[in-house]
Amino acid sequence: MTPTGPQPDPSRAFSGHPAEMELPPPPPPQGPWLLAGVATNTAFAGPWGISYATNITPDEETGLGVYTEASFIAAMRAGRHLGAGRPILPPMPWAAYAHMTDEDLKSVFAYLKTLPPIRNAVPEASLALPPGT
Repeated sequence: MTPTGPQPDPSRAFSGHPAEMELPPPPPPQGPWLLAGVATNTAFAGPWGISYATNITPDEETGLGVYTEASFIAAMRAGRHLGAGRPILPPMPWAAYAHMTDEDLKSVFAYLKTLPPIRNAVPEASLALPPGT
């Protein structure tokens, strides 16, 4: 945060929600609004709970470093981590990428692999559970 408000930090590009940024509880939904987001555009709250922008740099421990081209394509098609894990949550618009060609997704993956790896362990999502679970 700067005196003029939030400013992007280019050194953290694509590294997701800053691990050290603790957030207060989100405001309750009001009227027709169902979503709330932080000024950094890296955390969102909605009916699913609270989710955070994921680190998509090639860091081996906290980013996409363990993904292969095939697992990246599977994740974008299925909306699940590594193509078969937990659901990919907002703010990642995976459904917008799901119908891209394999060649386009391979190009996106190749680009992401060129980024400098940034170690940033994004918080786990806090999912809203239905009553009684």
